[in-house]
Amino acid sequence: MTTHKPVKGSKSEFRHAQDAETGVRPERLQKIMATAGLGSRRALERQIKHGDVLINGTPAQLGQTISEGDKVRHEGKDWKVVVVRSPQRNLVYNKPTGEVTTRSDPQGRPTVFDRLPTIQGARWVAVGRLDINTSGLLLMTTDGELANAMMHPSNQVDREYACRIFGEISAEQIAQLKEGVMLDDGPANFSDIVSSGGSEGNQWFHVTLLEGRNREVRRLWASQGVTVSRLKRVRYGAVFLPKRLRMGEWSELTPKDHKILREDVGLGPLPAQLALVAEKGRRESGQDKVSKKAKARRKSTRYKNVDRKKPASPG
Repeated sequence: MTTHKPVKGSKSEFRHAQDAETGVRPERLQKIMATAGLGSRRALERQIKHGDVLINGTPAQLGQTISEGDKVRHEGKDWKVVVVRSPQRNLVYNKPTGEVTTRSDPQGRPTVFDRLPTIQGARWVAVGRLDINTSGLLLMTTDGELANAMMHPSNQVDREYACRIFGEISAEQIAQLKEGVMLDDGPANFSDIVSSGGSEGNQWFHVTLLEGRNREVRRLWASQGVTVSRLKRVRYGAVFLPKRLRMGEWSELTPKDHKILREDVGLGPLPAQLALVAEKGRRESGQDKVSKKAKARRKSTRYKNVDRKKPASPG
């Protein structure tokens, strides 16, 4: 039997040597892109099929693997494949009202990414969104695979909100909200509703959802003729908003927390792996440096642990 070896000095031989040295094997393109937070695997597979993703200047093929040193072009941005051995990072951010959950805003409004710490070789991905008038918990992660899994409806990761309701609400209406109502984009319901005080016509409730459609909490209450005058997310899956965490500040989760979050959505641990980093000269907007004022604010306050036992007070 004849054995064909790579030509000496060829790219193939170089990659085999790198794999032996780093212990990291080539990975499927869509998996690495999803982990980098560039989209869900299904959406990325569609883009690859349509020829919208390039590897080293050539249209990618579905199922193709990439190795350290390869260059990927996606939606006008250039990325390089590197080996990542540092653990993934995860933050709980207490979003104030008035901030938008986007990397840049055409209207110049502040974004939730403005106050986050700068990271090298990765970018922050927001797990779910909060509209400009909603405050509370935003989970930020560098683990794109985790973010996509936690947001996917099939995993039914619950979200809990504290709501202040203006208007009268009856027991029959609450039962209807739990059973389900028809909204413009289909049926919806709260999986749980718990009264948490207040006066008549201005009551507080804690409600739970198993999905995250646009303004769904507000629209559900509006279907019963009442208005949400204040809305705050206090939990996402296993992570509660810590009581000590002030508006506009963040708290870092531990590697153990990260492991639990991955297990909750059926994901295994993350070993040393390949990852994408923005090519020099094409800095990703999520990696932009924060202002000196934001840096000074972060330096003055350091959080390490996450309160996983009690929800934040609605006040």
